[in-house]
Amino acid sequence: WEPPKPKPYHDVGNLRYFLQEPDCYDQFSVIYDGGDRTAIFKNTAREPVLIEERARWTETYIRWSPQGTYLATFHAKGIALWGGEKFEQIMRFSHPGVQLIDFSPCERYMVTFSPILSTQEDQQQIIIWDIRTGMKKRGFHCETQSTWPILKWSNDGSYFGRITPDTLSVYETPSMGLLEKKSLKITGLRDFSWSPSDNIIAYWVPEQQNVPARVTLIQMPSRQELCIKNLFNVADCKMHWQKNGDYLCVKVDRYSKAKKIDEKDQFKYSGLYYNFELFRIREKQIPVDKVEVKENVIAFAWEPVGSRFAFIHGESPRISVSFYQIRPGKVETIKTLERKQANHLFWSPAGQFIVLAGLRNMNGVLEFVDASDVTVMAQTEHFMATDVEWDSTGRYVVSAVSWWGHKVDNGYWIWSFQGRLLQKIQLERFCQLLWRPRPPSLLSIEQMRAIKKNMKKYTEQFEVMDRLRQSNVSTEILEKRSEMMNEYKSFRERATEEWESMKYRRLELRDGVDTDTLEYEENDEEIVEFLLKVEEVVVEE
Repeated sequence: WEPPKPKPYHDVGNLRYFLQEPDCYDQFSVIYDGGDRTAIFKNTAREPVLIEERARWTETYIRWSPQGTYLATFHAKGIALWGGEKFEQIMRFSHPGVQLIDFSPCERYMVTFSPILSTQEDQQQIIIWDIRTGMKKRGFHCETQSTWPILKWSNDGSYFGRITPDTLSVYETPSMGLLEKKSLKITGLRDFSWSPSDNIIAYWVPEQQNVPARVTLIQMPSRQELCIKNLFNVADCKMHWQKNGDYLCVKVDRYSKAKKIDEKDQFKYSGLYYNFELFRIREKQIPVDKVEVKENVIAFAWEPVGSRFAFIHGESPRISVSFYQIRPGKVETIKTLERKQANHLFWSPAGQFIVLAGLRNMNGVLEFVDASDVTVMAQTEHFMATDVEWDSTGRYVVSAVSWWGHKVDNGYWIWSFQGRLLQKIQLERFCQLLWRPRPPSLLSIEQMRAIKKNMKKYTEQFEVMDRLRQSNVSTEILEKRSEMMNEYKSFRERATEEWESMKYRRLELRDGVDTDTLEYEENDEEIVEFLLKVEEVVVEE
């Protein structure tokens, strides 16, 4: 055995250089030509600018890490991570046949899944990797068919959990060992999810004989039960956390009658209706509100910041979208928009604005709504659209027709948050567009409020920049002017420093009199008029 030799350090540069973009332009990735070409663009005001383009960069699709630091590409032998200004390869992870990946929110770990069966000794189907070192941290078997991600991470990446029959196992990082060396035994456990902001787990179990179904919230790592909600006549549950972790909505599918259809505990339900159980996580003893809906619920979505939520309900052609708000002690209906063609809801990451989208079989109908008063700002469509993506700042929305879902009219359109069409980009066999995520802001809530309060101070300089961009001056001239202005500013700074450093010399030469502060007499302006010519014009009567 020989000890491994240390590899020479390779500087990949600033992996978060894209956050220093002076005009705050966002980046996005595009796969087109049936998956053969991948490109990274910068979403500039005039038109997207190509940053990097490569042929056969990935074999299937690509993924950004949660904070936008890494770009992951898929290959037959494993995963490659890229980053930096030139998108250099940072690390490779060997996992043959890899199909799915997931990142921890902190970007320290990556999980890969390959359907290739492995032996009990060599647990290779699910692997957790350390991103910085490229080392394998732990492997797992995939015993049952589950929805991805199988391993679910806590908000800061300190813990992750997985379900096995009647068991919830929580592991801690960086050891990847079982928390307190024991799992939680929960008979009939169906699903669980972590709070996006706290180490709180929500899970639900179905009814068993005379025991009602229940939703339970537990604190980690203490395993203290914070709240238990019993539910009756439950067919299914879906958990939706609000992005800040202030609220949890459990959508409960309830039934009037249930009939057993075979010996495998499969039931056929009839008379379905729906409840939203709304948990107020920040309030004492976590009170729970209930909203009952008699119609079929198609989609549900929380406003990322705030206490509003929206859901689509009804059957075509009578589909409605309802908006609710949680207020102290009650849940209020804001407004219901009736007769809408929508099957998906897309909130702006900044809140307030929402896109109601009728994707795929609804022909790409798009409605841009201001949720503050629930007014429709724009009604439009992108025919046969398959995807809608907000950028991370909430300024732009992309609607796209993917070649993976529809074989003609492939391309993407860029809209403003108000529903104004800015760009139409048609690409041959366009497949996928993903905006590059941004890490959370370093500003505090108070600092953000101060900026919004003093927005008028910044508006003027923004308007000057906007007018400059909207003019027909070519990009080269704009860049040259910007370079000249930067040169002038640096010259002025140098001259000012030199002027300040020479002050003591000026005082010596002028017998201690500081002439810098003397007020100069204003010059009187005198207007002198000259007679240039005399004209005589006859005015007809």
